[in-house]
Amino acid sequence: MSKLPLAGRTILVTRARHQAGQLSEKLRALGAEVVEIPAIEIVPPESYAALDEALGNLSQYQWLIVTSANGVAALAGRLALAGVGVGDFGHLKIAAVGSATERALEKLGLKVAVTPQEYVAESLVEALGEQADGKHVLLARAAVARDVIPDALRARGARVDVVDAYRTVIPAESVTAIRTLFDSGGRSPDAATFTSSSTVTNVLNLLREARVARPESMRAVSIGPITSRTMRENGWEPAAEADPHDLPGLVEAVMRAVT
Repeated sequence: MSKLPLAGRTILVTRARHQAGQLSEKLRALGAEVVEIPAIEIVPPESYAALDEALGNLSQYQWLIVTSANGVAALAGRLALAGVGVGDFGHLKIAAVGSATERALEKLGLKVAVTPQEYVAESLVEALGEQADGKHVLLARAAVARDVIPDALRARGARVDVVDAYRTVIPAESVTAIRTLFDSGGRSPDAATFTSSSTVTNVLNLLREARVARPESMRAVSIGPITSRTMRENGWEPAAEADPHDLPGLVEAVMRAVT
């Protein structure tokens, strides 16, 4: 009999397809059977005009804030088109939400000055303190996102330009996948992992579109407090929350939830 802690457990991973691999590998290494059904797909914004204009005028900013690795990928993809090189960021102080975002920025060749311990916008505001007061800040993020960061910085006198770096949408094929998974008469996954509020909202939308009820036996595991809050707002109490709010923390939370 396997001694792996997640042996015999089935875990649903809802991250975007291009991001699911790392989490799935960690879970499989612990013996889990992993089902990947992406609840979000990362696509270009409606227009890159605002982002390209900002990149072409980096000299006017003192701070750059990037909220996800997806935002870093979008920046990287526009640099050459905007005629901008990594050296053009040299005068900027850069803040990243989350260790994965920090690693992506550093891989691009950009030095990160501020990364909060917790992967939430509120923690970034706290970590910045007074550093961005009165400064001109470029914030690159998803097209639809909470306004915690720009609102807080503007209240402290900062000028904040918010630009759409990407959008998240629901993959059409995931409706069929959800229906097949939950309407097949077999055993439901023991747990589902959620790495953002968007994944929670989109999975619930997928279930509605597939006309499938949320299995009461499937435990929900959240990456952090904002994701957990979205679950509770939808009547779904998380079985466990990651601490720290990153992938290793999420894996530990899965084990707490199902073992």
